[in-house]
Amino acid sequence: MKPSKMLQTALGLCTAALIVGCNQSSTAPTAQAESKRPEYVMSVPVTAGDTPQTLEARYGGRVVEFNAEAGVAIMGTGDGQTQALNMQALSLSGVRAEPNRKQFRGGGVAMMSGSRSMWAGGSRSMWAGGSRSMWAGGVYASVAENTVSFQQVKLERAHALAPNLGAGVKVAVIDTGLDLGHAAFAGSLAPVTEWKDYVGGDAVPQEEGTLGVGGYGHGTAVASIVLQVAPLATILPIRVLDSDGAGDTDHVASAIYYAAEQGARVINLSLGSVTRSDVIEQAVKYVTEKKNILVVSSAGNENTNAITYPAAHAFDGADGDRSLSVGSVNARDLKSSFSNYQKDKLELMAPGENIFAAGPGGLLVSWSGTSMAAPIVTGGLALALGQTLSVGLKDVTKKMTENGQDLYTGGLNSAYKDMLGKGRLNLERFLTNAVKY
Repeated sequence: MKPSKMLQTALGLCTAALIVGCNQSSTAPTAQAESKRPEYVMSVPVTAGDTPQTLEARYGGRVVEFNAEAGVAIMGTGDGQTQALNMQALSLSGVRAEPNRKQFRGGGVAMMSGSRSMWAGGSRSMWAGGSRSMWAGGVYASVAENTVSFQQVKLERAHALAPNLGAGVKVAVIDTGLDLGHAAFAGSLAPVTEWKDYVGGDAVPQEEGTLGVGGYGHGTAVASIVLQVAPLATILPIRVLDSDGAGDTDHVASAIYYAAEQGARVINLSLGSVTRSDVIEQAVKYVTEKKNILVVSSAGNENTNAITYPAAHAFDGADGDRSLSVGSVNARDLKSSFSNYQKDKLELMAPGENIFAAGPGGLLVSWSGTSMAAPIVTGGLALALGQTLSVGLKDVTKKMTENGQDLYTGGLNSAYKDMLGKGRLNLERFLTNAVKY
């Protein structure tokens, strides 16, 4: 490592340590702070010459996100401060206001269980130089508890087929934030200048809360799962969910646009809403179609025949070429009891039960939920993007679903026939058909 690089890394680690030291405890947002958040939001078109001020004069409300490149602005109202909306102008533009506050939740927030031992594996240095030390005799040595799940998706073969291990691929984890000082992320995070916390309104996306309560630890787990699959990928941490695991629509949308600005190539959304959001759909459409970013969304954990959004519109339109919705199966390839399902909407399944991951405070914890299945898929995409593709980018997610493991052979999952996508993730088949050798 060059001296300048060593200094940069050291400074980053010191900064993270200071950040963690300042954020170990937290309190819930006050009612006054909550009342300042927009109650309703909408996406409005931005044309040449528009500014936040001209849009506010035209439509009323307050601009909370202005993106001239995307040609869209997010406007909010109902926070006790902004003027009334100009309904006639909104109607002429085909714009619809939608609820904003706490519309999204992390999928699997309430599913944590199992061990809370100290983290002992997953160090980036273990994989430097293409080392295969994470596998020993078919056992995933770094986090041995995940061996069965990772054997299920053929991860050992995937690491051999994608020896770059996701190097050079930035993955945005839009979630509850991270335990920024956890050993699992040493050397694996994007520069601190790129970090973002929409909940706290600053650049320190540190997890806040109490382990086992609400969504605390959710983002830390999700990011560490991505890195277990693609050990040399880079994580861009963006916090949009509070300690309860809930988040506002405008924060999620702004984070999606922000991830694109920072050069993310994959976005992981282990979160969802039961209500379709035009604001989120436009954000995903922009980053997939215009920025060629792959977006992975969890399907939700209500065991209902309707997956959550944005997963539910991952199959729709042109953005479907670069989006994936992901549900959960257990170690026997049976649909997880909690996983949502839906014909023609759910695209892929992956292991999501008792997945061991990093937990705040240097811990190793176990989670279950579609939130854990999604980052396994995200990591698989990062492995492919770290290599030279043999297919066009718009066909990468298609190759992943087409090469899934059949989930209906021998009457398996017969009650959910055609409702579990095209199968369970098989990284060996996927990479064999998507990467040049």
